[in-house]
Amino acid sequence: MTVRQDIHSSGIPVLCLPCEARHRGVCGALDPDHLARLAKTSSRRKIEPGVELIGDAEAVDSYSNVLSGVVKLTKSLSDGRQQIVGLQFAPDFLGRPFKAESAINAEAATAVSLCSFPRAAIERMMKESPELEHRLLKQTLNELDEAREWMVTLGRKTALEKVASFLLMIARNIDSSVDPATRSACFDLPLTRADISDFLGLTNETVSRQLTRLRMDGVIRIENNRHVTVDSISRLEQRCGGRGATAL
Repeated sequence: MTVRQDIHSSGIPVLCLPCEARHRGVCGALDPDHLARLAKTSSRRKIEPGVELIGDAEAVDSYSNVLSGVVKLTKSLSDGRQQIVGLQFAPDFLGRPFKAESAINAEAATAVSLCSFPRAAIERMMKESPELEHRLLKQTLNELDEAREWMVTLGRKTALEKVASFLLMIARNIDSSVDPATRSACFDLPLTRADISDFLGLTNETVSRQLTRLRMDGVIRIENNRHVTVDSISRLEQRCGGRGATAL
């Protein structure tokens, strides 16, 4: 990767200036010198939907920042059955430092843009920058908190609350046009109906019925079977139940 620097950026590589991973992701922990050094080892790539990024038990030789799109994380059983265990959005860090093999499958649920760097470069940078190690730990703990919240969703919420919680999670993470004044959102569903059913532990028919119910109640609008508009995030939050109805 060619690293150009702008005289007004204090040494920050030009490609990194607008990057969400620098503003809200793990790269925000790096000073300009470390950022420039990491950028020299990085590469950007676009991935088509359905392409596997890494397989379960596959050797890890690189990590990535998700720049755009949605990554689907799954676990597989020996008989081939699969469970979606999480989703990652920009600017999440894709990978688990200090593990030689991946413990999950990662697949592009939508078109995905990644900024990737060698495993050795990240682990070396962590030794030099305690703040980077702290940022990665913080993301890991956030993911743990989210997993616990999702356990409550799957174990205790009604079908309607599960579907509403899923829509709220997507709205919070992939809608780039959220209006803070009206708290509205619009987005394309990143998963198929079958994947949503798998993720929520519901049947396809149940997911469709709950989406129809939310639409008939005026909580959401759906176009072309996957483009969702939420005119009031607050109304959607009210359908989530419990602590899932927190502010966007």
